[in-house]
Amino acid sequence: MKKPIIQKKEAASLIKRHGSPLYVYRKKIVQQRYNELKGAITYPKTRIFYACKANANAEILKLLLKLGSAIECVSRGEVERALAVGFPKDRISYTCSNIPKEELAWLIKKGISVHLDSLNQVEWWGQLKPGSEISVRLNLGYGDGGHKYLITGGDDSKFGIYHADIPKLHRIAKKYNLRIKGILQHIGTHIADPNSLLRGMELVFAIAKEFPELQFVDFGGGFNTPYRPTEKQIDVKKIGGKMSGRFEKFCSIYGRQLELRIEPGRFIVADSGALLGTVMDVKHTRKHIFVGIDSGFSHLIRPALYGSYHHIFNLSNPSGALQSVNVVGNICESADVFAQERKLPKVRIGDLLLIADAGAYGYTMASDYNVRAKPKEVVID
Repeated sequence: MKKPIIQKKEAASLIKRHGSPLYVYRKKIVQQRYNELKGAITYPKTRIFYACKANANAEILKLLLKLGSAIECVSRGEVERALAVGFPKDRISYTCSNIPKEELAWLIKKGISVHLDSLNQVEWWGQLKPGSEISVRLNLGYGDGGHKYLITGGDDSKFGIYHADIPKLHRIAKKYNLRIKGILQHIGTHIADPNSLLRGMELVFAIAKEFPELQFVDFGGGFNTPYRPTEKQIDVKKIGGKMSGRFEKFCSIYGRQLELRIEPGRFIVADSGALLGTVMDVKHTRKHIFVGIDSGFSHLIRPALYGSYHHIFNLSNPSGALQSVNVVGNICESADVFAQERKLPKVRIGDLLLIADAGAYGYTMASDYNVRAKPKEVVID
């Protein structure tokens, strides 16, 4: 059974010191998840690039740096933060769509490895740095994910160089004497069926023969983490073993041992974080009990955007009689709902609620909508 990462006494102390609402992260859980994934993939030349769009808190990044992780960034701001906390440039990779040529030039100047996302980006790179090595992101026509917005491959996806354009890619590379050292395919995130990750790998292996100078292959992220009570934790050891064995076999056929790269984000940080909020109001209608807290989708947009489920705990009254409530926020939008018809111990004004599994895509997607300030973040342990 899911348990809160923090109990009432410590939570109340943090709220008193830092204010409500508040994001809280446990370092210990981040470390456990990272080591779990690292230990599961047994292929010797494996590198983990943590996808910091999931959670870019500086203390979390410093911990992952210390643990040996590399970092994957999707904006200049993320690269600057990675450099600021101490990541060396050879442990930073960058991938993003629809960026200006100036940003690409800045990345080249900084010596950052980039997965070029389009033919246009390859053309720009060739103009800026002819005769160099490049990596490219491919869309091989297949995607999967926990929501349609989480699928990053296939015909409906904006990401990557579409597989039908690979001949054009080679022509541009030849024009500027570019050597393709790496290929990336990221099919999506929060993937329920681990076999989808293996299917994605097979598509890469089938196309790899068209890239004879590879040094590494990057399979992106996608490792699932359970949010709903009905969801199960992915068997990381099992899927890691299968990925390792299959990559070893591919390298034997390819003719040399390449580096295997992955880009997990959610799996490492999701269950390490929680959003604490204080109950401001309780309203009754003929149909519902509305429990209103001092946060909203400007702080945690996942339920409104993806219909996502998050466990919610009443830290102040954990043993109260259960009642069915709608937990709602303070944003002036009807979509500002954290949970509908959720059974919680009786909730009273002033109670402290904990919204669990908010360590990934919580604070990083927060905004100041309604001109409400973002919560503070606290890292404990």
